[in-house]
Amino acid sequence: MRRKIDPLVGSKALAECLKDWDSAAQQAKYTAVRYTLEELSLLAPGNSVEVRVPPAAAVQIIAGTHHRRGTPPATIQTDMHTWLRLCVGDLSWSEAKESGALVFSGQGSDLSSLLPLNHL
Repeated sequence: MRRKIDPLVGSKALAECLKDWDSAAQQAKYTAVRYTLEELSLLAPGNSVEVRVPPAAAVQIIAGTHHRRGTPPATIQTDMHTWLRLCVGDLSWSEAKESGALVFSGQGSDLSSLLPLNHL
């Protein structure tokens, strides 16, 4: 897979967002989310689970059921801030689920074994 986000640019945007979410530039938020979704897709390639982080981006991951059209059989959705906190380990999968900030369904949609993305 060819990268769309330069890792240095993505890391810088992620650091800006983690330093102070409220004052981070909107473009930094979008870049950080897209960067982390790209990192996840490199870690778990496939198209059986769709991770949605509106309004920034969505990505399909995890090998399994071959999916061609529409929504995959498993989906995950959360907001941008929650997503970044999950990616860096500031929030656990179960905490995000219990708070209602994370919604997921279908086989393979529990990403607790993939998050946080420890290499960020």
